Amino acid sequence: MMIGIRIHGRGGQGAVTFGHIISVAVTYEGKYGQSSQALTIERRGAPATGFARIGDRPIVERGMVTFPDYVVVIDPGMIRAVDVEAGLSQNGMVVANTPTDPKLKHPCVYIDATSIALDVLKRPITNTVMLGAFAAATNLVSMDSIDKGTRFILGKKVPEEFIELNVKAIHRAYEEARKRA
Repeated sequence: MMIGIRIHGRGGQGAVTFGHIISVAVTYEGKYGQSSQALTIERRGAPATGFARIGDRPIVERGMVTFPDYVVVIDPGMIRAVDVEAGLSQNGMVVANTPTDPKLKHPCVYIDATSIALDVLKRPITNTVMLGAFAAATNLVSMDSIDKGTRFILGKKVPEEFIELNVKAIHRAYEEARKRA
């Protein structure tokens, strides 16, 4: 079994980092994870796409996830800027950062990740916040593993106190998304 995830955001918002964290997190549960990004010239603010795969055996496929099982939308503006449902499997699901129901064709679990990020992180950094929403909506990875994956990936980039704030925001998003999942 292999699960494909496509992550939509804008350059600099961490769509690729989201994929890295999910891919590492699932390894703590004995699964295999792999992440990549679209082969485009990324500019801050331009549409950016990340990808992740979760499997029960080693993953040999590389590159874009054209037909995902899940789509994660980090930037609410992406819902109208691109067709986030393109190629999404018939039984697929969207997990979106938006304060209101985006009324998509597929089931959608949505939260206002921007408000959570501004409240907890004091910055509109929503990629990590959406990890909690993804975990609640899909049940593909535990919060313990998300915490470990977040600490592993962010530990290379940011100070410990900011990692703790991210973990707090992730847990808050998880609780919010559980109400809608």
